[in-house]
Amino acid sequence: MRRKATLGITAISQSKKSTSRDRIIRAASDLFGSSGYYGAGLNEIVRQGKAPKGSIYYHFPGGKEQIAAEAILLLARSVVDQINLQQTKKQTASEAVRLFVETLSTSIVASGYRSGGALAIVASESATTNKELNRTCQEAYGLISQAISGTLSARGFPKEKARTLSVAMTAAVEGGIVLSRTYHSRKPLQTVAKLLGDMVKAADPSRATTEKR
Repeated sequence: MRRKATLGITAISQSKKSTSRDRIIRAASDLFGSSGYYGAGLNEIVRQGKAPKGSIYYHFPGGKEQIAAEAILLLARSVVDQINLQQTKKQTASEAVRLFVETLSTSIVASGYRSGGALAIVASESATTNKELNRTCQEAYGLISQAISGTLSARGFPKEKARTLSVAMTAAVEGGIVLSRTYHSRKPLQTVAKLLGDMVKAADPSRATTEKR
């Protein structure tokens, strides 16, 4: 089965020809999402990634911190790819936002509420304990916010409005992920999907133009 990455975001796509390096990153992403950065040990990452133990320091001389950094950035880039894909579809900005978050909720339910939190967990754990990982998490969130802002700008939103909305959307979705996993329910994310859709619709410049006609 092929799992897709979604905001926060859930999982890194798997390939039938994945290397031990790929498997280590994917296993780390899954474990960080379920056990946290400090709760996931290297031995467990190797075991779940089905990789030779010696491959850890061969592929990742920086150890666990390097694995985490690469997993987080790969996850963020996977989310960016999904966001950019929305630009190829004939949807309003509001429709795209709702579908994106609702798809995320479906993915989290399918994982048994285990996925979806890797970035948020690593970010919160490293905020005051690991400067390098903190910078990586900032970069990851920056990539996601920039992608959201970019797709809104492409739909006619003013640059500053798009930037503000992108920050609000990223924060709301990450909070919705935490609540959905906590309550074992997709309802929090469904609520976020509706509210963000309404918020984006109200701010959509094309709507104001249409109403003036």
